[in-house]
Amino acid sequence: MRIRDLIAEKGPTLSFEFFPPKNDIGFWDLYRTIEALEPLKPDYISVTDGAGGGTRRKTRELVARIKTDIGIETMAHLTCVGSTRDETTAALDELRRSGVENILALRGDPPKGSSEFVPTEGGFHHANELVAFIRERYDVCIGAACYPETHPECPDPELDLEHLVRKVDAGVDFLVTQLFFDNRFFYDFKDRAVAAGITVPIVAGIMPILSVKQVKRFTEMCGTSIPDDLLRRIESVEDDAEAVRHIGTYHTTRQCLDLLENGVAGIHFYTLNRSTATRAIYQHIKTDR
Repeated sequence: MRIRDLIAEKGPTLSFEFFPPKNDIGFWDLYRTIEALEPLKPDYISVTDGAGGGTRRKTRELVARIKTDIGIETMAHLTCVGSTRDETTAALDELRRSGVENILALRGDPPKGSSEFVPTEGGFHHANELVAFIRERYDVCIGAACYPETHPECPDPELDLEHLVRKVDAGVDFLVTQLFFDNRFFYDFKDRAVAAGITVPIVAGIMPILSVKQVKRFTEMCGTSIPDDLLRRIESVEDDAEAVRHIGTYHTTRQCLDLLENGVAGIHFYTLNRSTATRAIYQHIKTDR
């Protein structure tokens, strides 16, 4: 089922995101992890676009197996990184043959070791070009990314919003935000997006805090901030992994409940391929709904 229809018909969606493993052992370990989520009945599961041809093939295989074998709706990520238009067409053809009808279209991060994105010859420069390419040729549901605290490469929030309007106008059906830890950023961003004419649903991207080192690395990479009081609390128990996870899980649970109470279109959990904390939060908010 298409994600835009899920949101329209059932209200706030709850979903998980995983990244493809690099080898067959990791593939089947992850498959079993996702299979164990089936009793929770998530609305969909997304799989990121791995770097390099081999891992990308695992992305396509994984989303197809999740949808056909496990019976959970899926969304495949597709990026501009390292792909020509012909290669993108081949990937989309394969996904459609597998019955996958939800695509998250992204520019993608620069390859490891590069400080900036360099378009592939014969490929796409920006996500809006990829969105337009897909919309013109394929009858699929297209999601795209947005940034409540602005894209890390864009210093101007208004310019970032202009880029987003251009991307949505190219054919986006719904948006998924970059991770954030303070809901005020989300609400402010949503108000500005609506004022700019964006009417598609905006799904909140949420990541539970599992370690201080990890969350600092991600926030630096994504241009996301951590509330001062939350940072002080996790730093005070930095050497106690269980205490950090407890604080992080509590914060994320309250964050999700607040979003649901305020009419969010959906919550998309960035699991980092670890489902335990996310599963606990998911079960709690499902019970509370």
